[in-house]
Amino acid sequence: MQLTCNLFILLNKPTIPKLSFKPRFCYSSDSNSNSNSNSNSNSVQADSLKTLEWNSICKQLSAFTSTSMGSSAANNARLPIGRTPHDSQKLLDQTSAARLIIPQQQLHLSEIHDLTDILSIAVSGQLLTIPELCTVRRTLTAARELFHTLKILASESNHSHRYSPLLEILQNCNFLQDLERKIDFCVDCSLSVILDRASEDLEIIRSERRRNIDILDSFLKEVSSQIFRAGGIDRPFITKRRSRMCVGIRASHRHLLPEGVVLNASSSGATYFMEPKEAIDLNNMEVRLSNSEAAEERAILSVLASEIANSESEINCLLDKILEVDLAFARAAYAQWMNGVCPIFSLGTLEGCDSVEVVQEDDDLTVNIEGMRHPLLLESSLENISDNVTLRSGNSAESVNGNGTVVSTDTSQGLTDFPVPVDFKIRNGTRVVVISGPNTGGKTASMKTLGLASLMSKAGMHLPAKTSPKLPWYDLILADIGDHQSLEQNLSTFSGHISRIRKFLEVASKQSLVLIDEIGGGTDPSEGVALSASILQYLSDHVNLAVVTTHYADLSAMKEKDNRFENAAMEFSLETLQPTYRVLWGCIGDSNALSIAQFIGFDKNIIDHAQKWVEKLKPEQQQERRGMLYQSLQEEKNRLKAQAEKAASAHAEIMKVYSEIQSEADDLDRREIVLMAKEAQQVQEELESARSQMETVIKKFEKKLKNLDRDQLNSLIKESEAAIASIVKAHTPAVGFLISDADLTASYTPQFGDQVSVKGLGGKLARVVESPGNGGTILVQYGKMKVRVKKNSIRAIRQSAKTPATISATRQRKQSSLNGESQGNLKTNSSNDEPSYSPVVQTSKNTVDLRGMRLEEAAIHLEMAINASQPYSVLFVIHGMGTGAVKDRALAILQKHPRVTNYEPESPMNYGCTIAHVK
Repeated sequence: MQLTCNLFILLNKPTIPKLSFKPRFCYSSDSNSNSNSNSNSNSVQADSLKTLEWNSICKQLSAFTSTSMGSSAANNARLPIGRTPHDSQKLLDQTSAARLIIPQQQLHLSEIHDLTDILSIAVSGQLLTIPELCTVRRTLTAARELFHTLKILASESNHSHRYSPLLEILQNCNFLQDLERKIDFCVDCSLSVILDRASEDLEIIRSERRRNIDILDSFLKEVSSQIFRAGGIDRPFITKRRSRMCVGIRASHRHLLPEGVVLNASSSGATYFMEPKEAIDLNNMEVRLSNSEAAEERAILSVLASEIANSESEINCLLDKILEVDLAFARAAYAQWMNGVCPIFSLGTLEGCDSVEVVQEDDDLTVNIEGMRHPLLLESSLENISDNVTLRSGNSAESVNGNGTVVSTDTSQGLTDFPVPVDFKIRNGTRVVVISGPNTGGKTASMKTLGLASLMSKAGMHLPAKTSPKLPWYDLILADIGDHQSLEQNLSTFSGHISRIRKFLEVASKQSLVLIDEIGGGTDPSEGVALSASILQYLSDHVNLAVVTTHYADLSAMKEKDNRFENAAMEFSLETLQPTYRVLWGCIGDSNALSIAQFIGFDKNIIDHAQKWVEKLKPEQQQERRGMLYQSLQEEKNRLKAQAEKAASAHAEIMKVYSEIQSEADDLDRREIVLMAKEAQQVQEELESARSQMETVIKKFEKKLKNLDRDQLNSLIKESEAAIASIVKAHTPAVGFLISDADLTASYTPQFGDQVSVKGLGGKLARVVESPGNGGTILVQYGKMKVRVKKNSIRAIRQSAKTPATISATRQRKQSSLNGESQGNLKTNSSNDEPSYSPVVQTSKNTVDLRGMRLEEAAIHLEMAINASQPYSVLFVIHGMGTGAVKDRALAILQKHPRVTNYEPESPMNYGCTIAHVK
């Protein structure tokens, strides 16, 4: 077989030797100790993990994995646990980095598959199917794209170093792009077929086969059509029988195919499926080519399987790295689900260990965990895990402090007061903590919580606690909790208990954490106390920390002789006779057995007799003092708690009043704005009303003007002027009505022709000569000078300062602007103030008709009319349309005459007429 050179040129290379890949972390619970530890140490540690219910924690986390490999590792408790503080810190850094990415983008890890079975098939020499090859290609592609996406996120971030813990996992991986390209070149995964280009022989075989099938199909169609025309079949029919192409024919017309071969018949025997003689060779060719194609495809699959088998070690290494990434994101999502915070390893316990970044605290506590909740009990107070996987999109907010530690801000509303958060405050130098208190008070649960917090920190998990929990890194976490009675091993409760403690003493080191529940129980109290005291003394010299629970008061008294011992008590309410499940550090707790028995209804006589026995067994005065001291402390605590609640209530009430006052103040500003807007709207409505009334008077005047003679004209003019003056007076504000400049400016929009006060010109009056645009500037004319000023530098002129004539002239100019008129050349007085004119109403007295006159005659009449006009009046000059000579002469006179301040050329409303303003 000759393969395509550009694809398989590398196949003759020497086989790459398989790498001996060794994972950085141990994934099984029975190998979390150092490599030098013996099998006994592994067994003890595995039993302790089982006691602490580590498997249940791992199953909780499995709901947040994205790959089948991650889910399997979590469900089988094969999560990575750091063998050294450095390893654990790297796991924590990976989790923190993953929490930064989770709210930003979903990484498509689900495209990555577990290739273990496929690799086993390939290594055994068997052929891989096309779907299996496509699974390998998709996994390699997804792994490469995952690394590419992480690099993009890191480059786009302002703090790219925070992503480095994840990038380092995949940094030096071989993504086997050559193998990915070979599979992609040979196989079409969308159609699950081998492509023609996979080899030259396959391409030739398939080409020959297609040509042969076309010839065979064309021939059988022709034969079937002939049979149909001869009545040998109801319709042309071509089919395949015994892997050979044939035609259908009635048994009675078999003679139509002489020397044809009957391959099959219908169930009734009426129809034969025959192979014509001429098709035998073509069918034989089809069978040979089909077999050759299958053989060539098997050869190609064999080559690809061999390539995958040769890359087994690289693929396994890549899958291990992908598993690390998947578990890092699973830990991050798990931390978000329970609002976890990143723990900090305390510095004092890391002497002699590998170098690791730690945070030095100002306090003197080696264990400082505040508000820690048991993760297994926490699940019941939150929504179902499967519903909360969507928290990856960010229902809780994270921030990163200067140390790179992720701090979670609680945004979940599902968290309740259950389980009760526990505080662990253990000072430096403490080696043994003795917890006392009543049964069902939470001693065991608190001890398990501390054990899980230590184990989760080693495994790179964030803790469901407040602030930043601090604790040492422990090489072994040894727990003896519960009854270990064994009939098979002939062990009683006490024997099983002591046997486990003996194993602890054999394997524990200066970096170990030992948890023992009810130490010395199950035997004679005096001997149990003596043995327990001796064990605790040994542990104080040989382990980092030992936490034990007990009902023996003598063990709590060891603190008085050795400052390496510390006491703690489980709080118990004497009012309700119920435990509160809170740890009181530095206190000694009573068992309260008699109080609990009385509460659940024991016979009073039994209780009284028991109390007498207690008084005989313990020094009376010492017991009484201890009880009174404990009770007084409880009362003082309750009093302080009540005062704190009262102060908090008063503070909440004050803040409520402050919020109401602040809301009222904000509302005043809003109401002031609304009132100003309403007043501006009212002024605008008044203006529109006045304009409408004046237009009505003008229309009425124009209508009556058509039917009046000269004697009645003066009376009509006076009547119209009086009506306009009354309208102006009715809409003019009273003298005492004052509006501030700020109000005028805020509500005023200048219009074309308005007189305004310009701040940049010293408050001088100017006229708007251009309609305002959207640029925030307005063109105004002051004398002969035109300038563009900002809108906020313009002040409106008070209405009380305007005369009725000015208002009327302004209205007429606005009307001219709307009709598209252009202003004529302006002439100004020596004064800066504009003159006031009477209402613009055309009559025979203010009109000169120049139509039909010669130029000199028209000039004389115009000069006479101007000189005869009243001061500050308007003259209507009718010059007609004609040749325009009279109009040009009239405009020249108006432009040069000293009494003409300005003129308005003809407009569509006043063709052939120019309006001159005479001073």
